[in-house]
Amino acid sequence: MANARRGDVSVVIGGEVRTLRITLGALAELEDALAAEDLGALATRLAEGRLRARDLVAILGAALRGGGHPLADADVAALALEDGVEPVARAAMQALARAFGTDAEGSGAEAGANPPAARA
Repeated sequence: MANARRGDVSVVIGGEVRTLRITLGALAELEDALAAEDLGALATRLAEGRLRARDLVAILGAALRGGGHPLADADVAALALEDGVEPVARAAMQALARAFGTDAEGSGAEAGANPPAARA
């Protein structure tokens, strides 16, 4: 079960409700996968809101592993998106926003904050 205080976000992927969580390990994975030199560069890259499908697979893979789902990126890429890509991308961006402390829902941030990673 997702715990918003920990930054968890629930999403249906591959016919199951799964928990996305951005851990420090997930952030390190994403720095490498998205060729960001540091966390600031990663946040800037995500704030641009222009993600390739490969980027979304990397984000989902890292977030799913952080949420306790031991899936390789190739397995993540093969999962069915029952409701399309939009709700999955939104959930991934919400998990990232919570990790960066900019999501008003669940992170303790002030309402009305503009999450840098949630503009996808």
